[in-house]
Amino acid sequence: MRKLDWYILKKFFVTFFFCLFLFTVIAVAVDSSEKTDNFVKSGLTTVQLIRQYYLGFVPWIWSLLFPLFVFISVIFFTSRMALRSEIIAMLASGVTYNRILRPYFIGGTILAIMLWYGNRYFIPKANVIRSNFQTNYVDKGDPTLNRSFVSCFNCYYLRTDSNTFVGIKEFDTATKRARGFFMEKVRGDKIIYNLRSSVIQWDTTNKKWTLYNAVERKVDSMGELIHHYDTLPINLSVKPVELRKDDYLKDKLTTPQLVSFIKQEELRGTEGLNTLKVERYRRTATPASVLLLTIIGAIVAGRKTRGGSGFHLAIGITMAAFFILSDRFSTVFSTKADFPPFIAVWLPNIAFTLIALWLYRKAPK
Repeated sequence: MRKLDWYILKKFFVTFFFCLFLFTVIAVAVDSSEKTDNFVKSGLTTVQLIRQYYLGFVPWIWSLLFPLFVFISVIFFTSRMALRSEIIAMLASGVTYNRILRPYFIGGTILAIMLWYGNRYFIPKANVIRSNFQTNYVDKGDPTLNRSFVSCFNCYYLRTDSNTFVGIKEFDTATKRARGFFMEKVRGDKIIYNLRSSVIQWDTTNKKWTLYNAVERKVDSMGELIHHYDTLPINLSVKPVELRKDDYLKDKLTTPQLVSFIKQEELRGTEGLNTLKVERYRRTATPASVLLLTIIGAIVAGRKTRGGSGFHLAIGITMAAFFILSDRFSTVFSTKADFPPFIAVWLPNIAFTLIALWLYRKAPK
């Protein structure tokens, strides 16, 4: 690390954290104005709102806009260096263009590692705080999320293994009790086992499910066998915590927990896992985009132009907009269609890597 590295890195980090602080203040101001009614209805004090909401909201907005913060900060301080002919002076003194890009690469790598680690462990914990407030005070008053005409809001139809299907009706998360249950086992195109009960209850002591007024039917080559039980304990590979519709589940799980949950759901044959897989791969692809946008920003803003910083910022914001749009498009195609999640998440990075290589070749050296 030479003086040149420390000089650029200092400007990089100072500008980045200033942008982070500035955009955070703006985001909090806008969000608080939108949720004023929810804050008043919650009855929470200012300190309680900070602890129960903004301690989760601020890290979430950081993770969401982190690459954009990096990109804008790089373009801003590099364009000022180019405007003062510092880049030209460096090249004229015999410093190679690759040598100038080295501190950018180091700074981008440090920030990418910070975001990668945060996405895996810290941001999900913050999302627990934010999502709990959203669920308790915001989503309850949203008519689009609480429709009265839903026939069975707490009904679940699960596949516990390759040939076993389970249905649970009207499950109460507080009492861990449901008013209807059935389980069927299938072999080929025939049902060989059927179990039904009017009530299913989670036994907190034994950590098992208990059926009440159960009827068991077994079908084999000899015919059908029927048994009636007043109570019947069963081993069911479904826990009460899984019987809850949680729109924020993918955001609240740490990466190891998310990977484990996806594997479990795949073993059960659950469909529609692309949303979870996109979130899993996004936590690695977004830090990679931080490093990529750092290099692109340095190349774009390193050229001295008549427009100065304003021209560079206009180009940077346009490129950032295209990057975000391409990321959203590929994500939607994956979650709503059959586009592979891994390719959908990494496709914008691949496309902008090609753009970065083209800009690098065209950059004055």
